Amino acid sequence: MKLIAKWLLSATALLFVAYVYSGVEVKSFTAALLAAFVIGLLNTVVRPILVILTLPVTVVTLGLFLFVINALMFWTAGSLLEGFHVNGFFAALIGSLIYSVLGVVIESALERLFSKQ
Repeated sequence: MKLIAKWLLSATALLFVAYVYSGVEVKSFTAALLAAFVIGLLNTVVRPILVILTLPVTVVTLGLFLFVINALMFWTAGSLLEGFHVNGFFAALIGSLIYSVLGVVIESALERLFSKQ
């Protein structure tokens, strides 16, 4: 149940990102659901590989390169999907930052909600 709630809230967060930032476009809630799924899948499968491969750069930049990796995952999802579009790398960087902050809020809220049961 927590996974489904997180997926729905993440899709809503993507719609919010598109609403507050013009560099990210989401056509519908269905597109947001699919985009949230693809972003989650990319973050689960591809991101750990990229983090390991770019570890020296991440260490030299004191972890700031992780923002670039997050933006690449966001941008990749935008290029793979039809109803979700990101207008370039800088838009992906800003959009992924907003989406990540919302993701932390969602995860915290769900942890509190589901830990009481």
